[in-house]
Amino acid sequence: MFNLYEPTESHSALRKLAQDLARGVLEPQAKEYDEKETLNESLLRRMGSEYNLFGITIPEQVGGHGLDATASVIVHEEFAAADPAFTLSYLAHEVLFVNNLYYSAQPALHAKYLPPVLDGRALAGMAMSEPGAGTDVLGMTTFAEKKGDRYILNGVKQWITNGNCGSYFIVYARTDKTSRTGISSFVVERDFKGFSVGKKEIKMGMKQSPTCQLIFEDVEVPEENRIGEENGALLHMMRNLEIERLTLAAMSLGIARRAIDEMVRYASRERKAFGKYLSEFGQIQQLIAESYARYRASRALVYETALRVRPDRRESLSAAAAKLSATQMAEFVARSAIQVFGGYGYTREYPVEKLLRDAILLSIGGGTNEAMQKNIMKDLRDSLQ
Repeated sequence: MFNLYEPTESHSALRKLAQDLARGVLEPQAKEYDEKETLNESLLRRMGSEYNLFGITIPEQVGGHGLDATASVIVHEEFAAADPAFTLSYLAHEVLFVNNLYYSAQPALHAKYLPPVLDGRALAGMAMSEPGAGTDVLGMTTFAEKKGDRYILNGVKQWITNGNCGSYFIVYARTDKTSRTGISSFVVERDFKGFSVGKKEIKMGMKQSPTCQLIFEDVEVPEENRIGEENGALLHMMRNLEIERLTLAAMSLGIARRAIDEMVRYASRERKAFGKYLSEFGQIQQLIAESYARYRASRALVYETALRVRPDRRESLSAAAAKLSATQMAEFVARSAIQVFGGYGYTREYPVEKLLRDAILLSIGGGTNEAMQKNIMKDLRDSLQ
């Protein structure tokens, strides 16, 4: 019988590994690094060097696992149930750099940059958004001017995950000022002259995961570091956004499942009122039951979408729907958990307040939910015959 959530034995084994790491390694450090507002950088490196969990979706012949989008969803769901912020930095490295580089770049860039990021020697990320160009990504003003055998890169990128610890970034820049779609992408190394890291953002949630400005002042990027054709980055930008949105949706599933587990345990075993456990009261039953039903519905959508998302096809409609549904659901469930816990839920004694803080970012990053609504409407309209 086909199992949507674990289609093969490889998927089952991967989930078991991810669960064990989430409970035994990620969970014990989550609160400490949230309070320090610092990435557990050594642990992120160990995801490659010790646990071999980078390169999930790229072929084995280049050092990956040769698995699919479902496998990536499994890891992000399980990790986010323990520590969403750490998982966000994992996603930036694994999905926004590793997956993107392999499926967008030429073999020479694979050979140079994949080995150090797969084994954790180098951390990485992706730079697309700008201070004045977030949802309207085609409004970016960062410009790469061709001069001989190199490009001169100037501009500022904003909201860059792993910005202060990454060694390599895939950077999107305009290479044709006459066209909104004249965009190219490059692998930019931290050590390139003129590259600097700007301010680190102080955030409401996802505190372990660093978010920074990247500043490019006459950065010389070798022509061979351009990914694909000049002015041709829009296609692979949109393609990688699909798996990014899918894995952000998977993180929402992990947050919601953890919140449900916490409120069921608290209401059924820990807290009484008027001589009864909270779970015996109809109002509490409604919050928990509604949360569970919404979680299960979103989980089915996310995993069904994972079957469709592949590097050789576009699946923007399903990816947008999965992200919209799951992120809205996660906020509802995390907020319901705080209500079940009452005053205790509003304190840091219990993990539910952190789950809500972390959940909110997921409806913003990777394209806002308002953008998802716009994209869904456009795709549905364009599908009319």
